[in-house]
Amino acid sequence: MNTLDRSTPNPKVVSRDEWLVARKAHLAREKELTHLQEQLSAERREMPWVEVDKDYGFEGPNGRETLSGLFDGRSQLIVYHFMFGPDWKEGCAGCSFLSDHIDGANLHLANHDVTLLAVSRAPYAEFQDFKQRMGWAFKWVSSAGSDFNADYHVYASETEIAAGRHEYNYALHDGAADEHHGISVFYKNPDGRIFHTYSSYARGVDILIGTHQFLDLTPKGRNEHSTMDWVRLHDRYEDRPAKKVGQASQSAHSCCAD
Repeated sequence: MNTLDRSTPNPKVVSRDEWLVARKAHLAREKELTHLQEQLSAERREMPWVEVDKDYGFEGPNGRETLSGLFDGRSQLIVYHFMFGPDWKEGCAGCSFLSDHIDGANLHLANHDVTLLAVSRAPYAEFQDFKQRMGWAFKWVSSAGSDFNADYHVYASETEIAAGRHEYNYALHDGAADEHHGISVFYKNPDGRIFHTYSSYARGVDILIGTHQFLDLTPKGRNEHSTMDWVRLHDRYEDRPAKKVGQASQSAHSCCAD
């Protein structure tokens, strides 16, 4: 059993009437946030698009596929950029945590004109054992050999590697190339033209993690010292081992920091 306890509640205990006053005040703030989220979502849908004019190749369960093929007959595609580099034995703990939420969403998204899948830079064969171990059913393809990860800024391009400076989360960073995570959204019109409509990185992917929403309702909240430092692969909670395994040394903390 996980006995981790980092934030012991120290509440002010009041009468039911006093609690209702506080709850209604907080409800007003919750409604304010809901309306702001609706406004942001509307603004996101109104953002301009960029046409995708490059042919990307992917390797998946159906062999070689194009970006167009990944839509699987739907007009909208959400790609989760999963941190799994060449020669890694396990995926990033934070990416795995998020991916635990994909299959449930796909039961509904697939019936609402949206395809949701994962893409990693490692060759396809290298993450099949890990996917089976995790028990995931969602489609997960490899972008190995293409510019897809570099073009959508979850891995450095050859030019960036040579310069020792790369773009991530709309800012430039010094240092060696590393795997990064994020989400990218695409639209395919009836003529088959594909457009990039949105990408988000770092804490911007938190919107996809339903577990966080449950935790935020509880007295202890997310109960962490730093972002997602408590997260493990879902088959590793009992022994809580170190998060570094071979070259797959990305922790949940580094994956989802600001």
